[in-house]
Amino acid sequence: MSHTYRELILGGILVAPIVAYAAIALFLFLMVRPLLHAVGFQNIFSNPSIAELSLYVLMFGLLALFL
Repeated sequence: MSHTYRELILGGILVAPIVAYAAIALFLFLMVRPLLHAVGFQNIFSNPSIAELSLYVLMFGLLALFL
């Protein structure tokens, strides 16, 4: 089973797929963040910044794995 990588071309420069995945994960995380604050996500963890970073890494990893 081989996976073909589709490079993104911006202005004649090939951009690795991992950069596109990081940008998509950042966009998704920024869309989810207000919802997290509305439900009290920061009150659940002793260090909410690390919890949010972990959530971003999880989203990034899932995108890289499945796309």
